Amino acid sequence: MKTHQEVSSVKSEIDSITAAFFNAVSFKEGEKPAYKILYELFIDSGQLIKTSSTLPEICTVSQFIDPRQRTVDSGELTCFKEAETAEITEFFGNVAHRFSTYEKHGISNGSEFEGRGIISIQFIKTEVGWRMSSMAWDDERQGLTIPERYQ
Repeated sequence: MKTHQEVSSVKSEIDSITAAFFNAVSFKEGEKPAYKILYELFIDSGQLIKTSSTLPEICTVSQFIDPRQRTVDSGELTCFKEAETAEITEFFGNVAHRFSTYEKHGISNGSEFEGRGIISIQFIKTEVGWRMSSMAWDDERQGLTIPERYQ
């Protein structure tokens, strides 16, 4: 059984990795996102899965970064902020899971957008510490609202 200090240490590391993810994808107008940091946060075969479309979009880290970087480089996406507003984190041994509720807003093609949703993030303990192994997310929309438990 883990001591309270060990549990606190694991939770702190997972909190830091999650915060680093949100910081890496967020950027102010006139700045560039720090997408490359995602390579340090995920295991080499990590996956990012967007499920808010008809079919899930399953990406490696580079497949996630490349199209987003192109929208920034082209001037289509001029700012983006995604932030965690609530979380539930659980772990057992060398695996952990986090339901991360988020809010996002940005400017794309000169138009503001915003939204909320939940990311399911899986973590594993590696030889260099905890890393994300995968994440899947869905956005709140007509007919799909975030349950009170996750707010």
